[in-house]
Amino acid sequence: MPRRTDIEKIMLIGSGPIVIGQACEFDYSGTQACQVLLEEGFEVVLVNSNPATIMTDPAFATRTYVEPLDVPTVSAIIERERPDALLPTLGGQTALNLATELKEAGVLDRYEVQLIGADYDAIQRAEERELFRDAIDRIGLRVPRSDLAKSVKEACQKLEKLTLPIIIRPSFTLGGHGGGVAHDLDSFCSIVEDGVSASPIGQVLLEESVMGWQEFELEVMRDRADNVVIVCSIENIDPMGVHTGDSITVAPAQTLTDVQYQRLRDASLDIIREIGVETGGSNIQFAVNPDTEEIVVIEMNPRVSRSSALASKATGFPIAKIAARLAVGYTLDEIPNDITRKTPACFEPTIDYVVVKTPRWAFEKFPRVDAVLTTHMKSVGENMAVGRTFKEAFMKSMRSRELDVEMDDAAGTEEMLAAISTPSAERYDLIFELLRRGTDVADIEAATSINPWFLGEFEQIIAREQRLRGRQLADYD
Repeated sequence: MPRRTDIEKIMLIGSGPIVIGQACEFDYSGTQACQVLLEEGFEVVLVNSNPATIMTDPAFATRTYVEPLDVPTVSAIIERERPDALLPTLGGQTALNLATELKEAGVLDRYEVQLIGADYDAIQRAEERELFRDAIDRIGLRVPRSDLAKSVKEACQKLEKLTLPIIIRPSFTLGGHGGGVAHDLDSFCSIVEDGVSASPIGQVLLEESVMGWQEFELEVMRDRADNVVIVCSIENIDPMGVHTGDSITVAPAQTLTDVQYQRLRDASLDIIREIGVETGGSNIQFAVNPDTEEIVVIEMNPRVSRSSALASKATGFPIAKIAARLAVGYTLDEIPNDITRKTPACFEPTIDYVVVKTPRWAFEKFPRVDAVLTTHMKSVGENMAVGRTFKEAFMKSMRSRELDVEMDDAAGTEEMLAAISTPSAERYDLIFELLRRGTDVADIEAATSINPWFLGEFEQIIAREQRLRGRQLADYD
């Protein structure tokens, strides 16, 4: 399909100030989208409240507004600029939520502004928990058993049909903001209250715990002709119970069999079509029971996400650029790959290397913050390392933290096993120390639910470390 000619001016909404859970990845994506749309000859109107980003440089838009990202301000800009379309999927959750509010306030209809990339109904089906659950049911898949609540009182009534621990997920938030895992009634009431307050629609999902299950993500792209490709598979080394932004992740997925991968791939295609994301990238997250191989769908982001940035850098597939071109009418077979300049974007990337992402926390700056990792994201950044093997990429990524973790030599093995049973920033340093002490891998697996394949890789790293201990470079002459 050729480039659309019925629209000339497109508005992009940026992600605003950099905050935990929504960092520079979205500026990176939005900047790429601006460049592409200008290259295609469109007028680009950018609204972003953050002046300290390259996105708001005058070179990246026809007109740039550094203004608050709220309905009254953006409505006034729309009235003044009269854009033909609004592209909401490249500015993180901030842009997606604001586009939703503009639609519900009647602003987009009043000024005849189209939503491109993902329309209002698709955004609602992906972000509103009950609609998402219904959509997944229609295609024969399932989400974790759950119920909805809009108050602590209502949540306590629903608790009679659910069993603790329960995961609380607010609707329309990013990075698990306002959510968490409740293990007892006191924490349940507290997290529900926070979640209802954090959700723009005052709604939380009370979800069956699948803690300990393996977590996988697939980055999916769709065009207007219903061509769908899987850009990248990503595996969370930490099992379910830790937000993916706080997990060490690896691409491509390492422990899936081909049969399991094809099941996730088929499910992803069905999901993006049922939700109705017309064009662009979406991130779909799954939990897989390591004992039964049962699959449940956790959530879907109908936009470019933090994982999209990882997938783009890992594969060389420029998701943001391609998403922008898909939004204005092109199909995947019409867009050349940035690297080869010949291979069309409808070919799924295949990589013969491994990429590992490790989060970076700054708990030393926030001494009163609870350092336990849960479904509410707490990392302030991350690094990404490339290697020929998982072990190489993992060790590069660990070193890139530029962080020395001091071990308590007086701590006993049982004490350290108890410590790694709770996800924390030091979990992997503690695991390595336990392996140095000769702790059985089965005991570490029982404490963490980390896939034994990864623990076997860690064991090999420590074995090599011990063989090299005490040697000098001169020994290899």
